[in-house]
Amino acid sequence: MAGRIREDDIAAVRERARIDEVIEQYVTLRNAGGGSRKGLCPFHDEKSPSFNVTPARGMYYCFGCGEGGDVFTFLQKIDQISFSEAVERLAAKYAITLTYVDGPAGPQRDFAQRGRLVKANAAAAEFYVEQLASGKDALTGRQFLADRGFGRESAERFGVGFAPRDGEALFRHLVGRGFAEEDLVTAGLVARNSRGAYDRFRGRLIWPIRDASSDVVGFGARRLFDDDRIEAKYLNTPETPLYKKSQVLYGVDLARKVISQSSQAVIVEGYTDVMACHEAGVGTAVATCGTAFGEEHGRILRRLLADHEAMRGEVIFTFDGDEAGQKAAMRAFEGDEQFVAQTYVAVQPDGLDPCDLRLQQGDAAVRDLVASRIPLYRFVLRNVVARYDLDHADQRVDALRAAVALVSSVRDQGKVEQFVREIATTVGVELDEVRRELGAARRRPTARSTGRGAGRSDSRSDARSDGAPATNGHAPSTPGADPVAAPVPSLGEQRFTDERELLKVLVQHPHLVAPYADQLQADDFTHPYATAIWAAATSEGLPSKPDEAWATQVRDRLDDPQVQRTLAQLSVDPLRVIGVPDAGYVLALVARVQELTVLRRIAAVKSKLQRTDPLEAATDYNQMFGDLVALEQQRRQLREKAIGGSLP
Repeated sequence: MAGRIREDDIAAVRERARIDEVIEQYVTLRNAGGGSRKGLCPFHDEKSPSFNVTPARGMYYCFGCGEGGDVFTFLQKIDQISFSEAVERLAAKYAITLTYVDGPAGPQRDFAQRGRLVKANAAAAEFYVEQLASGKDALTGRQFLADRGFGRESAERFGVGFAPRDGEALFRHLVGRGFAEEDLVTAGLVARNSRGAYDRFRGRLIWPIRDASSDVVGFGARRLFDDDRIEAKYLNTPETPLYKKSQVLYGVDLARKVISQSSQAVIVEGYTDVMACHEAGVGTAVATCGTAFGEEHGRILRRLLADHEAMRGEVIFTFDGDEAGQKAAMRAFEGDEQFVAQTYVAVQPDGLDPCDLRLQQGDAAVRDLVASRIPLYRFVLRNVVARYDLDHADQRVDALRAAVALVSSVRDQGKVEQFVREIATTVGVELDEVRRELGAARRRPTARSTGRGAGRSDSRSDARSDGAPATNGHAPSTPGADPVAAPVPSLGEQRFTDERELLKVLVQHPHLVAPYADQLQADDFTHPYATAIWAAATSEGLPSKPDEAWATQVRDRLDDPQVQRTLAQLSVDPLRVIGVPDAGYVLALVARVQELTVLRRIAAVKSKLQRTDPLEAATDYNQMFGDLVALEQQRRQLREKAIGGSLP
């Protein structure tokens, strides 16, 4: 293929390909008002959605990393392809014929290759399906499916097929349909040896592997016959321009919408497990293809889950209870930090995988398995502690140290205290003992230079904006002091931005905050200095008109010199607005601080939901879910007030 694509053809593709439809194959988008849609940026890791899409203008932009452009730019960036390849791909998808003009002499890059490979894979998938239905050797494949509880409808739903034992059946079929041998080799359908081309998969049950846009990008093949010269139970398509095993999830084409709608993804281990889950009503199940769950897989799920702080989802791993399953759980735990979503493990006590579980106990048992999930860290902790005899004191010490090593690697400090309490309960020691051991582990050099937590110290040496001396992230080591007591954080940290701004308005213009004094509580402020200042201010009483002496009177109510210094700093720090703020700005600040309080309550309810068995405590679970819905509505109302006051 040579030359450039006609401008009229490019315009036709751009007009036909809705940018939100294309992007939703990679990212879950939610309505953001004003005709815009929003999701997690696929080009950088983030905890809250800043990726905006405007279908009416055919543009996208990320306020987090600055990436932006049109539908072609998006495909170029996310799939690392050229402009012409992006146009070719969309033209093939929407059946638009392209014309090339002004082609230079000499060899040209084959921009249409992907389209041909997709068509070859689709034709192969159709061939395999036909062979499973009528092939002379396919009875074994049909029996394999039947023995696992899958009938003809299930096979058709998942596109399961059969590769004839004849080593050239697929090759002859596709060449007869006009496909070039070179493309079949490139797609991984056909291989070559000294005698010529031959089918890569022979005498095996075949599963088509599709991407999120439902294009067949590869295949998985299961061994059926004892005389198969390849002993591996499963074979997969080799790495090709379409198929990258670290970037594909089996079943994602069927599960994508359900994952987005339910904010849940279930990770199983094989093709039949995915089938069993979907047939049992767990439509969020996906599986890796011949490789361990990795970082790229996690990124795919994060985009589908719209995984961010405001509404966390669930990622549920299913593992066998054997040693291999425990190792898989440890690998998942090591990648746990990539998710904002809560991670869980669902393990059937008798070791049955979802396919066997459905076969022996029915669809409901598969659903119950997913519902019985436990937090991933708890599963890992139990497995680590189970190696020790806790009836002996020395073994309890060893178990404690092994468990604390897990905590030392956790970067999310919000999870540490919960983990510490789990250790105390599981090992059978006091909380203070766990905290002391954790403090000792953090001070040991090897705690930061080995294992998963290497290089992840939260040490800081920067100056603090609240005037407090900088610390190394740990409490001073003084006799009799708790060695792991958390230091007071800086009020200048980003997480306290809105609290700090509201306090600045309070100290500098208290009469503007006075109308809202009854609406705010001390626990709306999370920084201890902010809480102390608000308590002192309300005790003094907020004036109804400007009062320059008021801040001094509040200062006299504060006993802690550091809090007094913080109050002084707040009184001179410039506001984010010029001049005296208006009532709308103050209302927006109050709404934002209240919104953050509601978000904390939402997190607390979700934590209780996480620990509640929806089957054994259905009434409590449903009540908490109702509370969660009400809190989410309250949060949205407060968010609208904050936005109305021009807060970001």
